[in-house]
Amino acid sequence: MSATTTAGRELATDLLVVGGGLGGVAAALTAARLGRRVVLTEETNWLGGQLTAQAVPSDEHPWIETAHISPGYRELRTRIRDYYRRNYPLRDAAAADPTLNPGLGNVSRLCHEPRVGVAVLDEMLARYVSAGRVTVLHHHVPVAATTDGDRITAVTLENRRTGDLLTVTAALVADATELGDLLDLAGVEHVVGAESQDETGERYAAPVADPTDQQAVTWCFPLEYRPGEEHVVDRPASYEHWKTHVDPFWPGPQLSWEKIDIHTMKGRVNRIFEGDMDAVRLPDLWHFRRIRARSQYDPALIDTDITLVNWPNIDYWEAPLVGPGVDAADRQRALQRCKELSLSYLHWMQTEAPRPDGGHGYPGLRLRPDLTDTDDGLAKMVYVRESRRIRARFTVLEHHVAVTDRPEGAGSEVFADAVGIGHYNIDLHPSTAGINYVNLECYPFQIPLGALIPIRVRNLLPANKNIGTTHITNGCYRLHPVEWSIGEAVGALAAYCLTGGHEPAAVAESSALTGDFQRLLGDTLGIPIAWPDDIRRTRPSQAAKGPTPVLAPPLPRTPRPQPAQSA
Repeated sequence: MSATTTAGRELATDLLVVGGGLGGVAAALTAARLGRRVVLTEETNWLGGQLTAQAVPSDEHPWIETAHISPGYRELRTRIRDYYRRNYPLRDAAAADPTLNPGLGNVSRLCHEPRVGVAVLDEMLARYVSAGRVTVLHHHVPVAATTDGDRITAVTLENRRTGDLLTVTAALVADATELGDLLDLAGVEHVVGAESQDETGERYAAPVADPTDQQAVTWCFPLEYRPGEEHVVDRPASYEHWKTHVDPFWPGPQLSWEKIDIHTMKGRVNRIFEGDMDAVRLPDLWHFRRIRARSQYDPALIDTDITLVNWPNIDYWEAPLVGPGVDAADRQRALQRCKELSLSYLHWMQTEAPRPDGGHGYPGLRLRPDLTDTDDGLAKMVYVRESRRIRARFTVLEHHVAVTDRPEGAGSEVFADAVGIGHYNIDLHPSTAGINYVNLECYPFQIPLGALIPIRVRNLLPANKNIGTTHITNGCYRLHPVEWSIGEAVGALAAYCLTGGHEPAAVAESSALTGDFQRLLGDTLGIPIAWPDDIRRTRPSQAAKGPTPVLAPPLPRTPRPQPAQSA
């Protein structure tokens, strides 16, 4: 049965999922698989969020090719590889490789073009869309929420193409937006930016709570390189600012090859190319997030690499997108500046960047707007690392997961109410408060049910980067497979509650209901909720990459003076 039209521009459904990123799609798929009706919204015409519309190749953990992964995320990865085998002119060896990596990028075992991710997510939803169990509303954003006490009774959505309004009522609502927009619209208690050390007890928390301390955002873009050709983009209005301004915590202007080494917290010089372009895993920028390696394809049709530019020097840290005093105009201004930084960096690489041969510029660097489905060649949406976060029944803290905060060999905290697993280092990029990188090694960890339950609101669930983490632990719960697992847990919890007549908080408060729900996750859906003990206690750097790097502490948390806004 499809979402039911009740009157005019109104819909009623079991579960409303606002936001079509990986968490939102996973929530919709899981709830639909368990027999519930779902309305899934997306502000662009592409589902997939950071994987697609934000154009970020997946960052994944060392065990991603093992059994320790949810079946839904495994299906996503398998379908991506099969899509290439069906539709791309792969060489025989690449097509036969069960662990095909289309881009041979260093960052992941599966680096691929964003539009392939879109096609695969659409495939995964197709059966439920056809059956009327999932209704996908592209180009829709939430603009208002109606509440009655501790419940959200309706959410009003605006069609960005037509301006039409649509009101959706649902028993349960999932906020899977990139910035936690429903938390703000519905008055759900939440946190923005950094908590204080007194509040969380975290070693790397801010001395004083600071809502302006939010991770940088990045406007990513795909590039190919055609030596001898000219593809120089126009010089953005703010180019001189990015070329000359130096922030106190950065080793030089952003339009340079200089960056911070997260292992030493000192400046170092990057290069875009180091040696043979067709080599695998060279330590240069080009190979870092390469999404198409020409060596794997028939050269008669595909003769260039494509890399995805999500590099440190295009991180935008001038101003936050949300928080106290940040209105719609401020956000739009920040987004425009972020775009101009990315285009300025491209223009600099094309015209002024020093080359090893003593020359300057690579004019053959070419944007690929066909890969992002945009006019300007940049991703559809800015890459968001940090969101508003619910005030949760339970908050994951640094000392639950970080190696440096755990007893030797203890592994991560074991959560009795775990509903999923994941892994990534605590990885905080420079922030809008002028704070430099924080990078802490983490043990493989669990997702606790309590982190998905707001302290008050009874029918809202977070399904993106807005769960009960801190500014610090958001840094390890924000990546692709963890977001997917969060979404799966939310979709399953919604279905479990609707079928059994429970509220999410009641499931979290009852050990019997929690155990029953965990059996649904494990026995019915095959979702792992605990790591084997030996893996849980493993330092991933030792397991996958040899000796653990020595991580220098972050620079002191001193506010950065805001630069004057250039034209």
